[in-house]
Amino acid sequence: MIKIQKPSDCCGCSACASICNYNAITMQPDTLGFLYPVVDESKCTNCGLCEKVCAFNGNYDTSLNFIEPIAYGARQKDINEVMKSRSGAVFAAIADHELKHGGIVYGAGYTDHFRVVHKRATTKEECDEFRGSKYVQSDLNGTFRQVKKDLKDGRTVLFSGTPCQTSGLNSYIGKKLRTNLILVDIVCHGVPAPYIWRDYIALLEKQQGSPITWVNFRDKSQFGWRDHREMFKFLNSEGKSEGNMWFTRTFYKDIINRHSCSNCHFCNIHRPSDITIADFWGWEKTGSSINQDNKGVNLVLINTEKGREIFGTIKDRLEIVDARPDAYMQPNLQRPTPMHRERMRLEKDYKKYGFEYVYHKEYHKDPPAIRFLKNGKDILRKILNNFK
Repeated sequence: MIKIQKPSDCCGCSACASICNYNAITMQPDTLGFLYPVVDESKCTNCGLCEKVCAFNGNYDTSLNFIEPIAYGARQKDINEVMKSRSGAVFAAIADHELKHGGIVYGAGYTDHFRVVHKRATTKEECDEFRGSKYVQSDLNGTFRQVKKDLKDGRTVLFSGTPCQTSGLNSYIGKKLRTNLILVDIVCHGVPAPYIWRDYIALLEKQQGSPITWVNFRDKSQFGWRDHREMFKFLNSEGKSEGNMWFTRTFYKDIINRHSCSNCHFCNIHRPSDITIADFWGWEKTGSSINQDNKGVNLVLINTEKGREIFGTIKDRLEIVDARPDAYMQPNLQRPTPMHRERMRLEKDYKKYGFEYVYHKEYHKDPPAIRFLKNGKDILRKILNNFK
């Protein structure tokens, strides 16, 4: 029987709930909306499958991986495709190819007023919803079982998600069905809380006096790929409106991430997927002009032979440059994102006082005494400089 001793021990991938033949495990939200397995002991037979399938550990399967990934900077040649995607539209190219050949694509989309969930797509129109970054942990409820059914039916499945999700799915599916499963993960900074996102857009709607009809976590149409602007459309206004950036700033403070993000086992180049995609922040080091226009470019890590074959099928649609480790080795390929020291305080405040209290409160990375000492040093340094 699976038992979560610490919140940081569980990534919420749902593999344990999916594999239980007796439906004894359900995924239940915590204070901030992160899902954790809860066991109904009256249904549990202690078969141990839920413990065996858990892949959130250092022993996740990389048996098919190259010793080191083959790395590229890449983006689609069609600039319209690039502008519809967050970075270089490489995933869109892979998805288009699989759909054209009768495959099924899974990715993060929206339901219930912008709640982020994993969805199944069999058409390009359905798949277009997966474009763009979504800085919230997606709900995988029922997804793993549906993927297994599709594979058993002889379909090819392309699944995209965070590395903890692809690792969990890989473990759940097993080697017998792995042949027709293509796994694509992202280089992940961390997954923010679903309830914080829900309450944030509710507050914006309250301030605007109108429901939100469209969201974009990182709109590059006006300010380019490098910038991070959250944008919204409201029913009572024309055009796009910029959010107040509270959610974005709070995300980058690392204070609303899941506990397991600071304990992530996948922050390295040995990925639990066939292909890894990300923003290519070091593209300038390639000596190429591939992103000179600041429209966006992907880092692509080819991790397996299957990944190399898949990438080969779309190469004619892409601009491609070779990428060395000194160019592509970004922070979350080296180490997990550390948890903000006031993360637990925020959670307690949210539970006791609600979202608007958290929204207006300033959380600092250093405790008051340390901040006082740092500020004192800065003040003293300025005084001494005046006497020079």
